[in-house]
Amino acid sequence: MPVAIDDIKSLLAYYQALGFDHLPLAAGETGSCRTGVDTGQQGRLFELREYIGDCRRCKLSGHRKKIVFGAGSPCAKLMFIGEAPGKEEDMQGLPFVGDAGMLLTKLIVKMGMNREDVYIANIVKCRPPMNRDPEDDEIAACRGFVEQQISIIRPRVIMTLGRIALQALMGDPKLKITSSRGHFFDFGGIPVMPTFHPAYLLRNPQDKVLTWSDAQKAIARLGMPPGR
Repeated sequence: MPVAIDDIKSLLAYYQALGFDHLPLAAGETGSCRTGVDTGQQGRLFELREYIGDCRRCKLSGHRKKIVFGAGSPCAKLMFIGEAPGKEEDMQGLPFVGDAGMLLTKLIVKMGMNREDVYIANIVKCRPPMNRDPEDDEIAACRGFVEQQISIIRPRVIMTLGRIALQALMGDPKLKITSSRGHFFDFGGIPVMPTFHPAYLLRNPQDKVLTWSDAQKAIARLGMPPGR
């Protein structure tokens, strides 16, 4: 039976709300879905995005263009969490699509995966003005959403990108990325590997080797080959 145009439009709107910039492959064809993980996560992510709605829970809503919910496989083994969207992300509504996003994509590929295999989100879903650090009240208003994304996706490993993502997720403002990176933390039974934010690596390329070391530890915890 042919598919109605309205059904196609509804399907495209569904995936756009989830943060996909294209239709993902069917379950069983990509990422950890090959292992038969329950893909009901996809529907639950959609429900969470619907719940967030046209969010006005903090002052960031007054400056943003688009909410950046997150993107990737709903049954990813590996989840990346950054701090906040930047200019390009705010325009496109997708996480890590600027220069820092290109560097993150290169890291993911070097780890032996594609962006479609992982899930990428931020602590806050709206861009802070002038790319300033998100403030405590903004983090508090939004932190529960990324926690729910983690609960739905149930990744085997999380990699936090930068100081703010680490501090916010672990609830400890005293943590320093320089001393924390390379060491696993625990979030609800999920190993968390902190590493540098890709934007930092663009300014300090000499530290890419440290981030690759962190990534190799995440790969090992996932039981994957050591990367490319």
